Amino acid sequence: MATMTDAGTEPLFRLLSRYMALDHADRVALSALETGPIRRLNARNDIAREGENPSVVRLLVSGWACRYKDLPDGRRQIVGFFLPGDFCDLNVYILQELDHSIGALTSVQFYEIQPEQFQEVIDQRPNLIRALLWHEMVSSGIQRQWLLSIGQRSALERLAHLFVELYYRLQAVGLATGLTFELPITQNHLAEANGLSPVHLNRTLQEMRREGLIELSDRQLKIVDLKHLKKVAMFNSNYLHFNRT
Repeated sequence: MATMTDAGTEPLFRLLSRYMALDHADRVALSALETGPIRRLNARNDIAREGENPSVVRLLVSGWACRYKDLPDGRRQIVGFFLPGDFCDLNVYILQELDHSIGALTSVQFYEIQPEQFQEVIDQRPNLIRALLWHEMVSSGIQRQWLLSIGQRSALERLAHLFVELYYRLQAVGLATGLTFELPITQNHLAEANGLSPVHLNRTLQEMRREGLIELSDRQLKIVDLKHLKKVAMFNSNYLHFNRT
């Protein structure tokens, strides 16, 4: 299985290639984003905090991070996962103040790219601009699906939908082998992303195991029956737009 190592902009190139047919010159242009030092951060640390003035574009190249909102009493809702190849909010640097926080769920590596450098790179390659627009539309589609899950799907349907989505996203950047992928986050993280208590989340995982939908051990998740899991989740992959080339 592919591992989450320092892969530079390769995960990003793999991802964008799912939306547009990119060539060697596009790959070379993306590699120009690797000129700065790579940042490393351990799990349970914030990459950016709500209220900060964002000034750079962050590209995650290894590990998992999340976008989250929290309440004054400490309750937290994870509202998005960042996987290798994802920008941690592509256009966030235009804001005066960040309205959410970004946290490292595992050890992560990422680039901090100056907006001027980023703009110079993509201006040279029209296909990159179009692919990035696709990526932003997919990010919006994912947010809509998460909102639908919280509002309408049952706990089992929510978790099934998330696992199928993560499988397709990780497959797109070469981090899934067969129907198996690393799931390095905790049950608490899954609970915070699905609007469930840790106890309810654990019961739902046990139900999925009993029904023969998944196997989960040593932070490896195997989808035993993808067709059945998609049926449980009522999953329609159209919002991921991975077949546009």
